[in-house]
Amino acid sequence: MNVRQMQEQWEREHFSPYASFSDMSEGRDIPEEQCDIRTIYQRDRDRILHCKSFRRLKHKTQVFLSPEGDHYRTRLTHTLEVAQIGRTISRALRLNEDLTEAIALGHDLGHTPFGHAGERVLNDICPFGFRHYEQSIRVVEFLEKDGQGLNLTKEVRDGILNHRTSGSPSTLEGKIIRISDKIAYINHDIDDAIRGGILSEKELPEELTAILGHSTKERLNTLIHDVIRESMDKPDICMSENVSDAMTRLRKYMFDSVYTNPAAKSEEVKAHKMLREMYLYFCEHPEEIPEAFRSVESFRSESVERIVCDYIAGMSDQYAINIFKRIFIPVSWKK
Repeated sequence: MNVRQMQEQWEREHFSPYASFSDMSEGRDIPEEQCDIRTIYQRDRDRILHCKSFRRLKHKTQVFLSPEGDHYRTRLTHTLEVAQIGRTISRALRLNEDLTEAIALGHDLGHTPFGHAGERVLNDICPFGFRHYEQSIRVVEFLEKDGQGLNLTKEVRDGILNHRTSGSPSTLEGKIIRISDKIAYINHDIDDAIRGGILSEKELPEELTAILGHSTKERLNTLIHDVIRESMDKPDICMSENVSDAMTRLRKYMFDSVYTNPAAKSEEVKAHKMLREMYLYFCEHPEEIPEAFRSVESFRSESVERIVCDYIAGMSDQYAINIFKRIFIPVSWKK
């Protein structure tokens, strides 16, 4: 028996009956020979961790555009916090921690530069719309590895696609990431907003902090414990009614007070204009998109709009700024 088979046997002996067992995966679109060391979900996790799209997350905005200071979250640190929360819950419930982690690491690969501001402008201007969770699937299925994709399992792709609020993941591990994503961003966005002087802990609604806690640490502790307690030995991932309601109301408060706050979003108008101008420019001049990128897309007979959208969505914040400068900002003449 090889190492992978030993791990699969361990899962059978120790996991909850509601877990996604590695040897019961629905598999990949393109069949592959199994690894003799890693389970199928461990391989998916590693493929995501080593892909270029994952590395670019470190230079993509979470909420605050181009913040001064090293301690604000980026899209990468958000992803890692979601993975940590998800793994904690998954381990406590005796579910598949490797599947949970793979979904977490891949769930935001399709996010645009400048956070949701970039997502909104591409959704407005592209004829087919734009949704980051669908773009994450395009990344892992088509765009990575020069058009080959990562050939991930169906369970991981399902979790990535359905991590949004209205999603309905087919596995409990996917459901864990769906809720861990909210737990992470609500709390770390509060932390960043306090750091940025947008709000203070005392300004948070008392009727909500009385339930969830009066610090980021307390709120994370409350929410994670509640999910574990309410979901233990159940075929679903649940929260108690009062804690779920408090989290939903706190999320709404954050939308009203931070996500649309002029002080936090003052630069978004510039980001909107910049991405819009670049989109229109590259639609008129697709030959200026890097050859390596165009060759992948043309092989798949995609429209120009789709090629441009994929190109811009994959940019980091600074790369987008540099490309904009190269196209639209005059440089000094040199003889």
